[in-house]
Amino acid sequence: MSQNISEKILSLLNTKIFCLGDLMLDKYIIGTTNRISPEGPIPVLDIKKEINMLGGVGNVVRNLSTLAVETHLVSLLGNDIISKEVEKKLDKISVNKNIVKDANRPTITKSRFIANNQQILRVDKEKIFPISKSTEKKIYECSKKKILNIHIQDPKVDFNHFDFIVAPEHDNLIGENVINSKGAIHYITKDEIEKANSYLSDKIKNKKIVSLILGGPNKYYNFSNEELTKIFNKVRSNFISIGYKIIIIPSMRTPQRIIDKAKNFYNGDQIIISDVDKKAYLSSLKLANHIVVTCDSTSMISEAAITGKPIYIADMPPIKNNYRFKKFFELFKSL
Repeated sequence: MSQNISEKILSLLNTKIFCLGDLMLDKYIIGTTNRISPEGPIPVLDIKKEINMLGGVGNVVRNLSTLAVETHLVSLLGNDIISKEVEKKLDKISVNKNIVKDANRPTITKSRFIANNQQILRVDKEKIFPISKSTEKKIYECSKKKILNIHIQDPKVDFNHFDFIVAPEHDNLIGENVINSKGAIHYITKDEIEKANSYLSDKIKNKKIVSLILGGPNKYYNFSNEELTKIFNKVRSNFISIGYKIIIIPSMRTPQRIIDKAKNFYNGDQIIISDVDKKAYLSSLKLANHIVVTCDSTSMISEAAITGKPIYIADMPPIKNNYRFKKFFELFKSL
């Protein structure tokens, strides 16, 4: 399709988008582990903070709200305390909601326990059984208006099931109803980056800044100590040596060993954020003159690109064929 992604998205601004799906609360319980429980061979989590976010179809409508698209949501919640928290979060975004309550099932909650920046456990609270005829009728009454069906990323089924599919170009999806984006789809906005400016600004003292955004091991990259040393050395020789200060930001996939290695390598002379901190992440994007992102995450690279600043990919040798990553890197070089 010849139109670019922005033109296609803008063409949707006068369209009512209908979202129907599982609505849930995603909980992130973040802390550290320094000891093993005397009751069994399991780590004891010392909780530092908890983050609650809209999950499931709630994540979709949150993303749509950043596009200023008129969004209509129909979903099912339990009649419980968690449902009230979900509804409060929906009230904070631009969405027309039609919520059906079912007292016979709890609101779906997915709790992720993260220790030392590594997920160690996920606990799902839900009941899986067919909805009743009366509840089904209520949902139908809420959703009987015309529906425009948009799927984000590869649906893994026949494309003809959808009006539109929005997917990154490096996923190589081709079809009459496919809208391609140059980067990974995300919900970071310029506005929230601007608002986060002051979060770290008092630490930089008018110095030039390079932000180093760290990912973590996955099936393509193992983040060996040798490769990390090469990355840290390149940042030091290319930036610190000419007067830059570094802000190092971990992600949820960054293991503690990588953060510790960064602290030891730079001897406390740089700004190293020890925990997952979205405000620090956004502030680092705003304050940076240059941004370095590890090669393991197309999402983080795409988020950095929204700033319009120079981006450098900290490359590492893959442990298996990384065709999608290679195509993504080539696309970014061509921009």
